[in-house]
Amino acid sequence: MKSVTSTITSARSAMAGQQDISVEIEKIHADAHVGETQPRLDSPPYRSSLLRHPTKDLRHADPEGAELVAPVFGPSDVDPLEADLNIQHGGEPIGERIVVRGRIVDGDGCPVRHQLVEIWQANAAGRYVHKRDQHPAPVDPNFTGVGRCLTDADGWYSFTTILVASYDHDLSEHEWLLGYRWDIVLIGSHATRMECPEDTHA
Repeated sequence: MKSVTSTITSARSAMAGQQDISVEIEKIHADAHVGETQPRLDSPPYRSSLLRHPTKDLRHADPEGAELVAPVFGPSDVDPLEADLNIQHGGEPIGERIVVRGRIVDGDGCPVRHQLVEIWQANAAGRYVHKRDQHPAPVDPNFTGVGRCLTDADGWYSFTTILVASYDHDLSEHEWLLGYRWDIVLIGSHATRMECPEDTHA
């Protein structure tokens, strides 16, 4: 008997609840503004609608613009040791240890900040570790020739390697390595000359 009574009570409560909702809906329609053609974001009688729409104003974003300024890699993705091409294997590579440092700027001379820089470099004999490089020069087992780092807030990058560039005495460390500098300009009349795609080894 209790079960039947509970069922009847629940049914009556549901009907009363639905009647309340119907009254709310009628009031909303009565209060609707003339010329209102778009559905409202939420409708209190439909309780779940409060959770099914944005609660903040939309923000417009230019995806291409974001790609130009937002780094693909951050400090947690690029270890500083990746900029040292001389310690990637068990022994010392053949060639004189040097540091290459430079600054990356855009066509207006503004620094390109916190961006990933990757280099691919031939070994001391002039050979790349790549299947397309069939030069008879020997491969150095202790030198892969690949490194990467992030530019700093002023666009500076630095690699420790055996690469040849413009000697910079101020970057040299006595009895340890020679310093070289190689600035990169991305676009404009002074842009750094890059290899054509068909000439690249990477």
